[in-house]
Amino acid sequence: MFQMEERHWWYLGMGSITRALLDRWVKPNSRIKILDAGCGTGAAMTTYLADYGDVTGVDIYIEAVSLSRRRNASRLARASVIDLPLASASFELVTSFDVLCERGVVDEIQAFREFFRVLIPGGQVLIRLPAYDWLRGRHDERVHIRRRFNARVLKSLLEEGGFHVEHVSYANALLFPVAFAKRISERIIPRVGDLSDFEIGGMNDLFRHILSWEAPLVSGSGLPYGLSLYAIARKP
Repeated sequence: MFQMEERHWWYLGMGSITRALLDRWVKPNSRIKILDAGCGTGAAMTTYLADYGDVTGVDIYIEAVSLSRRRNASRLARASVIDLPLASASFELVTSFDVLCERGVVDEIQAFREFFRVLIPGGQVLIRLPAYDWLRGRHDERVHIRRRFNARVLKSLLEEGGFHVEHVSYANALLFPVAFAKRISERIIPRVGDLSDFEIGGMNDLFRHILSWEAPLVSGSGLPYGLSLYAIARKP
């Protein structure tokens, strides 16, 4: 991930979509306090999230915290998203990108309750997760994805965690047929090596542009299907 995040089409395209959502719900240069829960190698917190405020990152893996420091992230803690070592009502926005789907997160409701606790009243959470459990493939195994979600399930989990859901949309819809064909082929063609979807081919720039084109749709009326799922919810 650390090697790919600055050039791989998926990360760059999702960055464009996330910016569009933040531009609708959080104005740039508003300098709010943001928690990136499960910050990974720090790419989001040191790039586009930093345009919206002061970002704190937490991650359970010591390697992730170390790599985030290499990106000059300073506000960091090693912690689980289901047990945040942070004061209640101390953030205006919590983001979590493809974290609650991982094997290490055994209780999504507890994670949402922790997000709820550290947010101020009126604060928001921005979630991204992989969509559709029937699309599980080799990449999911490679990056330790435990489950995928759909809009109904994600909305229900957020509400159970105390949130009012404001916006839900799928993303990465235009490339859905390509991904579907790949997943089907994986079930037919024998495994070769230990590759993941991070492998870059000659279509990187084209795929980045295609995914980025979805940004106004995802942040606007929303998309009815896709490979990823976004939600924005507010603490009453």
